Amino acid sequence: MSVLATRRDGDVALLTLTRPDRRNALNTELCRAVHAAVDEAVDSGARVIAVTGEGTAFCSGADLGGVYGDEFLQALYGMLHHLVKVPVPIVAAVNGPAIGAGTQLAMACDLRVADETAKFAVPTPRNGMAVDAWTIRTLAALAGTGRARRLMLAADVLDRDEALVSGLVDRAGTLDDALAWAAEIATLAPLSLAHNKLVLNGSTDDDAAIEQSFHDVWASEDVREAAQARIEKRAPVFRGR
Repeated sequence: MSVLATRRDGDVALLTLTRPDRRNALNTELCRAVHAAVDEAVDSGARVIAVTGEGTAFCSGADLGGVYGDEFLQALYGMLHHLVKVPVPIVAAVNGPAIGAGTQLAMACDLRVADETAKFAVPTPRNGMAVDAWTIRTLAALAGTGRARRLMLAADVLDRDEALVSGLVDRAGTLDDALAWAAEIATLAPLSLAHNKLVLNGSTDDDAAIEQSFHDVWASEDVREAAQARIEKRAPVFRGR
């Protein structure tokens, strides 16, 4: 039985976690499937990727019925950190609880659209586990240090409205709203988007790549296409080159 469904609508690829019986909890197989599906979407020319969950949960966390160990941790963090680095924007359509690894998955995406049933938590103090430093620092950067402390030190929960106010969620909406936004983003210049994502998510180790990306954008055909479109008073058609 498949743990992940993929669908393509124009330039947008939709990945749907399909373990509703486990509230889309992540196990090794699903982490690897997401990792591979993201690469397949990029390789096939998708300009934006959307991620959601089947049923009433986005992702309830790591599968507590699974086996924990190095294999699972490598699959989980390999997938999360890969999402941060792929050169196309990823939009999370958070259609219900995003708990533990579900919050991590949402944060590994670049933008988050959440419906009214969404909630976020990283309850490691309740299960005796730990998350990596990237998770805690990203949570603080997105939601603010105070709310990150509440989640990490008091095992608190953020509902959709507080997550929206804090910046952890970018827009309120349904999967359809998330896909509509993804389609709008897909019309933007791919090289510019890739550069912006690299700078936003990169580290000092990426300085050389960022500098090269900057020059590649300015040397691209898309820059000239935008200038010509302004002259012709039409919308530019970007080709990512």
